[in-house]
Amino acid sequence: MRLAFSIAMRFLSSSKAQTLLIVLGIAIGVSVQVFIGSLIQGLQKDLVDTTIGSSSQITVSSTENSGVEEWQSIVSEIASIDLPTDLTALSASADVPVFISSGDRTLSVLLRGLQFPESHVIYKTDSRLIDGSLPEGDGEIIIGKGLEDELDVNLGEEITIFTPDRTVETLKVVGVFDLGVASLNKNWLISTIGTAQSVGKLGDAVTSIEMQVSEVFRADENASVISERLSTSALQVTNWKSQNEDLLSGLNGQSVSSIMIQVFVIIAVSLGIASVLAITVVQKSRQIGILKAMGLKDSTTSFVFLFQGLALGVVGAVVGIAFGILLIIMFSTFAVGTDGEPIIRISLSYGFVMLSALIAIGASTIAAMVPARRSSKLSPVEVIRNG
Repeated sequence: MRLAFSIAMRFLSSSKAQTLLIVLGIAIGVSVQVFIGSLIQGLQKDLVDTTIGSSSQITVSSTENSGVEEWQSIVSEIASIDLPTDLTALSASADVPVFISSGDRTLSVLLRGLQFPESHVIYKTDSRLIDGSLPEGDGEIIIGKGLEDELDVNLGEEITIFTPDRTVETLKVVGVFDLGVASLNKNWLISTIGTAQSVGKLGDAVTSIEMQVSEVFRADENASVISERLSTSALQVTNWKSQNEDLLSGLNGQSVSSIMIQVFVIIAVSLGIASVLAITVVQKSRQIGILKAMGLKDSTTSFVFLFQGLALGVVGAVVGIAFGILLIIMFSTFAVGTDGEPIIRISLSYGFVMLSALIAIGASTIAAMVPARRSSKLSPVEVIRNG
C-alpha cells in the first residue's frame, strides 16, 4: 500500500498541469454543489418562514359554531402528549370578523384575540410592535401600520367597530404593529382573548388553538397524533401541509432540481477524472511495465490509480469547499435588496458541506477504478517491447 501511494504521488507530481486541471475540475464541481445546495436551502427556509413561519402550523378548531369550549384543559392535554417532534408554540386565539366605518367606506377586518405572551412565538407581536404597547386591558387593541395610515388614527384614540349582528363596540388603539405582510397590516386588529370573546359573544370559548413545531415538515405527524388523542367529533385538527399543497409541490420541485444539478455535476466530474487518468495509464504505460517486470503486483498497480483518484478527490473537495464558501460570501455581500439585506439568506449547513465533500471524494475514487482496472491488465513484456 505504501509503495502504491508513493508511486501515485510521484505520477501526480510529474504531471503538474494535468493534476491541477483535475483538481480545479473537482473543486468547481464541489463549489457548485455547495453554493447551489445552500442557495436552495436558504430559499426554501425563507419561503417557509414567509408563508408559515408567522402562522399556525397545527390548528385545533371546532366543527360547530360554538367555538372551542374548555380550551384551557385542551391546551394542557396537548402539552402533555408525547409527540414525534417538539412543540415550540402553543396558544389559543379568538377571531371575530368586524367592520370599521371609514369616511364613506366600510372596512371588513378581523379582530384577533391572542393569548399573551404565548402567541409571541408565532406572531412575534412583541418584537414587531413599532409604536405604543401591547393590549393588556379589555377594550384595548393594536392595529397594523397600513390600517393606521388608512384610518388616520393616533395612539390613545378610539375606533368604532360593528359586528355582523350589528352590535357596536368602541375600542382604544394602544399600539401599532408591522408584521411585514401588507394584507395582515391592513386587515388585523389584535387584542387580548377577553376583548375578542366579549365583542364576539363567545363566552369562555375560543375559535382555535394554534401550534408551531420544531420540525416544520413533520407537522402532519404531530397533527395526526393530536387528532387521535383528542378523538372527538366536536374538534378538528388541521396542519399547514394539508392546506398548502401548492407550496409543498414548489418546495419539492426545488429540491429535485437541486439534486439533479448536483448529480449531473458529479457525473461530469467523474467522467473527467476517469478520462484523464485513463490517458495517464497510456502515458505511464512504459513505467508501469518496467515496475511490473521488477515484481510489482497487478493489485498494487491498481491501487496506484485508486490512490490518485482519492488524493485528487480530497484536495479538490477542500479547494471546492473554500470556493463554495467564497461564492456564498460574495453572493450575500453583493446580491442585496434596497434595505441592504441579502435577497436570499443562504443557509450553510456543515452537514451538507461535508456530504458534498464525501460525495466528491467517493466519486473521484470510483472514477479511478476504470484506469486502475486497465493498468492491472497491462502486460509488461508487450509494453516494454512496444515502448
